[in-house]
Amino acid sequence: MNFRDLVYRLYARRVEGRLDHDQVPKHIGVILDGNRRWAKASGGSAVQGHQAGADKISELLGWCSETDVEVVTLWMLSTDNFDRPEHELRPLLGIIENTVRNLASDGRWRVHHVGTLDLLPPETQTVLKEAEESTSGIGGTSQAAGPGGGIIVNVAVGYGGRQEIADAVRSLLLEHSAKGTSFEELAEVVSTDLISEHLYTRGQPDPDLVIRTSGEQRLSGFMLWQSAHSEYYFCEVFWPAFRKVDFLRALRDYAARHRRYGA
Repeated sequence: MNFRDLVYRLYARRVEGRLDHDQVPKHIGVILDGNRRWAKASGGSAVQGHQAGADKISELLGWCSETDVEVVTLWMLSTDNFDRPEHELRPLLGIIENTVRNLASDGRWRVHHVGTLDLLPPETQTVLKEAEESTSGIGGTSQAAGPGGGIIVNVAVGYGGRQEIADAVRSLLLEHSAKGTSFEELAEVVSTDLISEHLYTRGQPDPDLVIRTSGEQRLSGFMLWQSAHSEYYFCEVFWPAFRKVDFLRALRDYAARHRRYGA
């Protein structure tokens, strides 16, 4: 361990020691941004950058577990990413599949897919379904994790915020059509709560905090519906270089804010 690492470790302990666990966000969304730029800056390939970013996920979840976070949503692949060339997209999907398998085999996390399965290759769909099924009993049977239960890890793969809202509305219409509800009757009862019941994250608390790495200050369509009252934290470092001290700073910044919910 060099002197710089020692200083960072001591600083992280100091920040963590002053962290009020009663003020920790229960649901954190993370936009894992900057893998390719990190690789380019370090002289590596895009695939190496994506793998380094995937390797960072287990560290993040460990930090979340230590600080009583209950739900983590990881944006791993957006619907826009399907525009990437095949020679980059296929290895990225392979890395995601391996990462999801590792999360499921860890035994501590309850894996839940958020996104449109139909957009994904069959093998990716299979990995996501099997991970969700094999971890469904971790931390209890309810969708939302409770204190001491396994962290719910939402893996956003093939995810787009607008697509999620469209899928929710489609699901709502199909459900009521099957019940014989007329459009006039549905128009009388439709509400934000009713639409929320058809989102990918139904039954879960909305994210309290959304973190985006790499210095970009935009949501890019991430959890558009659920993040209406979220706090945002934009971190300059690329995702593979994200450290525990960066995570703790985000929690400290969140705890210092006063959430008014429009009041």
